[in-house]
Amino acid sequence: MTYSLDLRQRVAGFVEAGGRKAEAARRYEVSLWCGTDWCKRADLRPKAQGRRHRKLDWAALRQHLQEHPDAVLRERAAQFGVHIHAIWYACHQMRISHKKNDAV
Repeated sequence: MTYSLDLRQRVAGFVEAGGRKAEAARRYEVSLWCGTDWCKRADLRPKAQGRRHRKLDWAALRQHLQEHPDAVLRERAAQFGVHIHAIWYACHQMRISHKKNDAV
């Protein structure tokens, strides 16, 4: 959870008015790191966090899933050069599950 813009402005304003960063951190009950970071910023609005770069290409995995529906996680992991959990996580995030059919 992020701190409100109002709190960020109050902490930065306190320091700009001559207060110490440590005193601002104690007074507004935020960490010293937050107060220092906010004083360095030009824009105090929270930054939007995106997805981090992944080694596994999800589009290629989705294509592989369509072309090879019977492959198991171990085989897919070897194909893409990642750990089995990376394949499972990507499938879980894409809401793709593998339902085995009963052999008749």
